[in-house]
Amino acid sequence: MTAYIALVHKDASSDFGVSFPDFPGCVTATATLDEVTAMAEEALALHVAGMIDDRAAIPAPSSFDDIRLQQARSGDTGVPVLVALRLPETARTA
Repeated sequence: MTAYIALVHKDASSDFGVSFPDFPGCVTATATLDEVTAMAEEALALHVAGMIDDRAAIPAPSSFDDIRLQQARSGDTGVPVLVALRLPETARTA
């Protein structure tokens, strides 16, 4: 199973936001912490499936240490979580 690190952000007046350092532009949000993993998996799968359709290169997952270094450089305070990449069978054979 391939998995990527996502960053979860939450401000006092916002929903939970999720972004993927390995996939700029791949984001999602949800009102509850219970939904973060499911929403992140869905966003990641849709984003990667679109990249496959476009015949774009899929990056290898960055390491935890690389993500934390990027965060230190940028001041990003997101909480790292591991998200499994679960592609539909049709996307895997495209």
